[in-house]
Amino acid sequence: MNFKNFRDYLAWLYYQYLLVTGIYVLEPWEKSIFNSVLFSAFAMVVYTSYVFVPIHVRLALEFFSAICGGQPESTMTLMN
Repeated sequence: MNFKNFRDYLAWLYYQYLLVTGIYVLEPWEKSIFNSVLFSAFAMVVYTSYVFVPIHVRLALEFFSAICGGQPESTMTLMN
């Protein structure tokens, strides 16, 4: 694919988005509502992942390190 510039590439990507989702048949006000809902859902997923995933990963690491014979942090500080 040979695109003249970045703007043509973005227009092509948007056209592909319209075709894949099937919203090219909607009226402009319906498209804006659909895109707003889709963007809001995506933003909520990104925010939730940013806030909660690190906490769950840390808790999982602590849990599995305790199961695999790791020493608690209090014992580690006493040893050092």
